[in-house]
Amino acid sequence: MPRVLLLLLLALSSAVALAGELPRSSPEAQGVSSVDLLAFVEGLDSAGDAAVADGIHSVMVVRHGHVIAEGWWAPYKPGLRHQLYSLSKSFTSTAVGIAAAEGKLRVDDPVVGFFPEEAPAEPSAHLKAMRLRDLLRMATGHQGEPPHLRSEPWVRQFLAHPVPFKPGTHFLYNTPATFMQSAIVQKATGEKLLDYLEPRLFAPLGIERATWEESPEGMTVGGYGLSLRTDDIAKFGQLLLNRGEWEGQQLVAEAWVEEATSRQVANGSNPDSDWDQGYGYQFWRCRHGAFRGDGAFGQYCIVLPEEDAVVAITSGTRDMQRVLDIVWEKLLPAFRRVPLPADNAAAGRLASKLGSLQVPLPSAGTAPAGIAGKVFGFGENDSKLESVTIVPGADGETVVFRADGKEHRIQCGRGAWQRCDVAWGGYPPRPAAVAGGWEGGTLTLRICFVETPFVSTVRLRADGGELRMAAENNVGFGPVKQPELVGKAAPAK
Repeated sequence: MPRVLLLLLLALSSAVALAGELPRSSPEAQGVSSVDLLAFVEGLDSAGDAAVADGIHSVMVVRHGHVIAEGWWAPYKPGLRHQLYSLSKSFTSTAVGIAAAEGKLRVDDPVVGFFPEEAPAEPSAHLKAMRLRDLLRMATGHQGEPPHLRSEPWVRQFLAHPVPFKPGTHFLYNTPATFMQSAIVQKATGEKLLDYLEPRLFAPLGIERATWEESPEGMTVGGYGLSLRTDDIAKFGQLLLNRGEWEGQQLVAEAWVEEATSRQVANGSNPDSDWDQGYGYQFWRCRHGAFRGDGAFGQYCIVLPEEDAVVAITSGTRDMQRVLDIVWEKLLPAFRRVPLPADNAAAGRLASKLGSLQVPLPSAGTAPAGIAGKVFGFGENDSKLESVTIVPGADGETVVFRADGKEHRIQCGRGAWQRCDVAWGGYPPRPAAVAGGWEGGTLTLRICFVETPFVSTVRLRADGGELRMAAENNVGFGPVKQPELVGKAAPAK
């Protein structure tokens, strides 16, 4: 967002919201100092590891229903949707609450009652005792998560999984249990979860073009797979803060919001961990009287009822607790009960910081002599990489990878982000922004997959007739480093 516009937004004490948007305000008008907000944003900006671009992608702070600070780390930007991972779960439980209010289901309904044709011929006593409420609070009685094999229907796999504990007595974070909530909503309403929520939640909140992954049998996944914009997360948080009311309409029953965000089951005893404060219906309880939905690698919807505030964050971070610690240490003390005097100088510094955030760029150095157009061939390897060619240009390099018989061209900006679709890591082409530059004999590429938490840093080190390639992701569910590959320069023709 341009700095001039940010300054105008921050200078307003009260703003009229555009259609489908939360109103904007200066922080001081809502009882928050721009100085303190700047310290909070700086804390987020320094929280990650610059070497691998581990860090925050966006932040939005809402106080008294007004956005008082918002920023995106370039190349991320307001209009982009971001994968939410398990923050999706909180939307799924909200759908259950809406369906319950419509009389489509009850939280004490037995799970097997929805799927008699998929249940085992002789369900165990614990399986027959499992209720929808147990799915919601992650207390299904499982010892381990049921599988999600794509070769079999997920509902059948869930119901076939052993249930050694009495449902309601044993907390286990269980993504398949959230899928079952989605399946139950579809069974009870005749609509896929995403379609069901569209007119009841998304459209009233002004959430447009939401996408949600589906299971092999065509059901909304529920436990992950939802992609939304940062302001969509913030609006969802504000709806919860409003106890389900939005612009005079009760979208979600007030009693459901209270029940869903309260502690329904114990999940630990560490007073310093925000993962040990209790669990509701697909919401985590937090320290300081707060609650949240969150997803892998730092996707947060944090609601602070005592402060009448919401914080929405998207990230690609390995340390999710650290992000929450920054909220408690830097932001929580900043909230005041009354408006503060205007501070245009501090508001300007905050606006400047918010307008200049970006994922760390590689060095903007230029290519050494003799590298242009040289083809480096690679022997057999697990990545199926066959060759790499570097083509320097006036504004940045084009790197041509040939892998598994296909050619992939990555255009890199030099000292800036170049938007393009990139096929990498075995995935088909995805929206990305790429920057690259030389430092000595090493070309570093930074590839931000801008609709995901993932950033790949690729280093190509030219050493005589060899090219050594090392790649590392900022985050991942498994190893984030790939083995180094060594290519040999093809003989000159």
